[in-house]
Amino acid sequence: MTAIDHPKHPQLAVSAAIFRDGKVLLVRRARSPGMGFYSLPGGRVEFGESLHTALHREVDEETAIKIDIVGLAGWREVLPSAAGGGHYLIMSFAARWKALEPVLNHEHDDFKWLEPDALGDLRMTGGLQEVVQAAWRIVNA
Repeated sequence: MTAIDHPKHPQLAVSAAIFRDGKVLLVRRARSPGMGFYSLPGGRVEFGESLHTALHREVDEETAIKIDIVGLAGWREVLPSAAGGGHYLIMSFAARWKALEPVLNHEHDDFKWLEPDALGDLRMTGGLQEVVQAAWRIVNA
């Protein structure tokens, strides 16, 4: 399947709002979907894989860091646009940084640790601020 050839059914994905010292980790996508936009680390759930297992795997593959998952922060549906793209249901989790420093894979070209209310004018994927705020409330409950 190429970047232009998307599955004809929705894909389940996970993402993590990872907090460390009061800041959340954002990564900038280096390729589609979301190229040039800051988002949360994450990706597709593989067949037979639990959401938590998928999240640990994706965060490890994309950033090399270790996390503790706190809870579900929300979900978002991404529908194909007129320009194409896939159909994704993204389950977003609140998490705490546990170990190691971020080392990005080929899917990302930048990362930032930012205060949850200081995301500013970054180019962000849709719904990111709401998910970060919900996750912030969960990790501080």
